[in-house]
Amino acid sequence: MRISTSSLYNSNVASMNTLEVQIAHTQQQISTGQRILSPSDDPSGAARAVELLLSDSTNTQFATNRTAATNTLSLSDGVLQSVTSLLQDAQTVAMTAGGGALTDLDRKSLATDLQSKLQDLLGFANSSDGAGSYLFSGAQGKVQPFASTAAGVIYQGDDVQRKVQVAASRQVSSTDSGADIFMRVRNGNGTFQAATVATNTGSGVISQGVVTDATQYNSNSYRVTFTVAAGVTTYSVDDMTSGLPVAVAGQTNVPYVSGQAISFNGIQFGVSGAPANGDKFNITPSNNQSVFDTLQKLITTLNAPVPSGNAVAIAALNQGLSDGLSALNQSLNSVLGVRATIGSRMNELDALQVTGDQMGLQFKQTLSSIQDTDYNKAVTDLTQQKMILQASQQSFAQVSKLSLFSYL
Repeated sequence: MRISTSSLYNSNVASMNTLEVQIAHTQQQISTGQRILSPSDDPSGAARAVELLLSDSTNTQFATNRTAATNTLSLSDGVLQSVTSLLQDAQTVAMTAGGGALTDLDRKSLATDLQSKLQDLLGFANSSDGAGSYLFSGAQGKVQPFASTAAGVIYQGDDVQRKVQVAASRQVSSTDSGADIFMRVRNGNGTFQAATVATNTGSGVISQGVVTDATQYNSNSYRVTFTVAAGVTTYSVDDMTSGLPVAVAGQTNVPYVSGQAISFNGIQFGVSGAPANGDKFNITPSNNQSVFDTLQKLITTLNAPVPSGNAVAIAALNQGLSDGLSALNQSLNSVLGVRATIGSRMNELDALQVTGDQMGLQFKQTLSSIQDTDYNKAVTDLTQQKMILQASQQSFAQVSKLSLFSYL
């Protein structure tokens, strides 16, 4: 076979060009640290790298979401800690004012203190996250949740919790509805409310009581009526659920002893003091009473004048303070309950963050094994490629000198 001089030259030049391209490619792998410089270098590896990059990016976004949710929940818990302290201070005020030992001026001073706390409470309830969104307005982040009106404090947000995607299959609520925390607080003892009738003329005060047997309690409404005859005080209990009095079995003309428990149908409460003939107390299922209304009622109670020695006025004061303390306890339980759920969510976010960090490390390690340069191999390849190129160049230099004229 006859090989022309031009073919010989072209073949050798093409071979050396290919070697130079391989050397440049290897040098780029070493300088960038990337083994796969284009999909053609490793099609399956390049496709797997794209998948891992997408998974890692998604995991990083979840981590960002978890951090944001944790920050919001931490802010909410901080605010509710302040609310907790405020309610505990209000309980102290209510206990200080009891017993009738203070003067009207003393109680008005306490009322002024509570009025200030009421304004502070409104401020806490309208707290924002520092980025322009309110913490307790539900999904209406830009709407101020609470407003003071002539009829009292109203809620302007909604009941939707803002949820954050914190993992592939997990969303966590980063906010809570202000209505659940501050507005929907069950009055009385949380199950039923015991209340005095405004027309009472005695000094009887009723406690909020407890449920002693939930299986017997039927959520009915009752009325306790006192009778005083010949110096003897008795009471009778009627079921008022239908609007008409129906005597409760075993609770008719029962001798009254101040402070002694009154028990029937799974509930128990006590009346202390000296009820007058015809005085009544109502037992009804609990309903919602806002924290703001609770403080306002306490303020009204403390501002009411109590003439010295007036047993009825003192009883009204003590009843108002007793009711206020029970309502504050319910409000405190409401706040503490929400704080408990916030703590639980923050713990879950911490656990998810640890898992997410581990996943991110795995993604990066796997991605590194696929696309990062193996420097030992790359340097070895580069040395070998340079040696081959050098040999090719030397060989070509010798071959290019061969000519018939050299032998003439």
